[in-house]
Amino acid sequence: MGDEDKGADLYELLLGKKADDLKNVRGLPDELRGKTPEEMELFVQVLDAHLRSLHQTDEGELRDKSDAEQTAFEYGLEIRKIALAKIDEHRAVVEVFRRKPRAVERVFDGVRNHEDPYGDVRRLPAGEARTLAMRRLDTDRVGTAHLADDQRTHIESLMRSDPWIARRILVTETEEYRSAWMKLVTRPHPQLDADEQRALAAWEEFRAASENVVSAGGYGIPVFIDPSIILTAQGSGNPFLEIAKQVQINTNIWRGVTSAGVSWTFQTEAAAASDASPVLAQPTITVHMARGFMPYSIEVGEDYPSFASEMSGLLSAGYDELLVDKFTRGTGTGEPRGILTALSANTNVRVTVTTVGTVGAPDPYKAWQAVPQRFRRGASWLMSISANNAIRQIGTANVFHGYTVNLPQMWADQLMGKPVFESPYMPATTTSNTAPEGVAIAGDFSNFVIARHGGMSVELIPQLFQQVTAGTGPAVPTGQRGWFAYARIGSNSVNDLAFRMLVNS
Repeated sequence: MGDEDKGADLYELLLGKKADDLKNVRGLPDELRGKTPEEMELFVQVLDAHLRSLHQTDEGELRDKSDAEQTAFEYGLEIRKIALAKIDEHRAVVEVFRRKPRAVERVFDGVRNHEDPYGDVRRLPAGEARTLAMRRLDTDRVGTAHLADDQRTHIESLMRSDPWIARRILVTETEEYRSAWMKLVTRPHPQLDADEQRALAAWEEFRAASENVVSAGGYGIPVFIDPSIILTAQGSGNPFLEIAKQVQINTNIWRGVTSAGVSWTFQTEAAAASDASPVLAQPTITVHMARGFMPYSIEVGEDYPSFASEMSGLLSAGYDELLVDKFTRGTGTGEPRGILTALSANTNVRVTVTTVGTVGAPDPYKAWQAVPQRFRRGASWLMSISANNAIRQIGTANVFHGYTVNLPQMWADQLMGKPVFESPYMPATTTSNTAPEGVAIAGDFSNFVIARHGGMSVELIPQLFQQVTAGTGPAVPTGQRGWFAYARIGSNSVNDLAFRMLVNS
């Protein structure tokens, strides 16, 4: 779409407003009438995207708008201001009447009573839960002090796509719950005050009513330090969290629907239509429990910001590494099924290197050409550093087309204009050639699905013991405690044909 066409959707959305209409905007414009607060927030998000496309090019350059586009842009800004004012007014009314009796709530249709900060969380409409959780993310300077910008952005995205995450934030990201949780995971015999007990009881009620949460044992980690929720590709070495499709489920098995598409034909006039019914398949992904045990010294501080940063790092390091491993080569039995495992079992997606055991100049082209056209548009590459180095060395004096990057660069981050990601658990190009091994994968990784069941929980082991002499004598305390953490997650390819795997033989 050219620059002259940008903003056309917005112009239609604003019903072809003229310059004079800007002078007559009063009350509630037609575009906002009949919308709930949640619908109005969604309208503002869509409007913001259109306004950005009018104001800047895809490369970030400021655009020279036509008269019609300038009118649409100015009118969009005006109704955006009105919409935001209405949203703020709604929030103010909720706050003013949060301690009023139910009779007042019935008068103000759609305004909920929040005198009990926990009681309505499970029943909150999805939009309202997101709004309240977003506000907490923006205003909780203590709970979010350790979050990097990419983690905050990731949490915002999760809240918009999954109301359960928003509700969990409302339950666990309170001063009282954090205080109770810290005592429970750092003290063998915690003494909770009344507010902390109430916050903990609210978590137990939320867990009992939510199929997303492990039903027994442990204490839910506050969302803003829960590595199973806040891990992102920018904040970790896990490429799958950036390129794969991620879904939240409330059962043990995710069930999807896939289809090869509907076949169309041209037919003569008045001829009976041919049956073009698509063949539907239902891929499934079972979630499995990942477990980790982390010893730590009693001297761990209890100041929340520093504790949160340390806790998040301790929990995420091993968990993140485990996920990269299993998303790459997991067997699918008692653990997630990795992309390498899935594609290795399908001979239809293999592309053999030209010279056995060596990645040569023709091979990236062969793999890329074999990826079906409709999957090339959203494709990525996955390989080990060994395979990436081999590809970087293809360009020589007589193979100029194979030039990628030279030695000062640590990684060839694009092939065929598509991003290249590393998994250290992908095979090296020098591995045994007795059986075909995948050294590089190209394809649309939205067809590799990661299914999560709730967040991470943790239990305190109050004292660790160790025998002074191995095998003899009593065990003595070490001055350490331990966290036993667990989370449930699964993965699998739901459409192998969206990928092609370059194999070494």
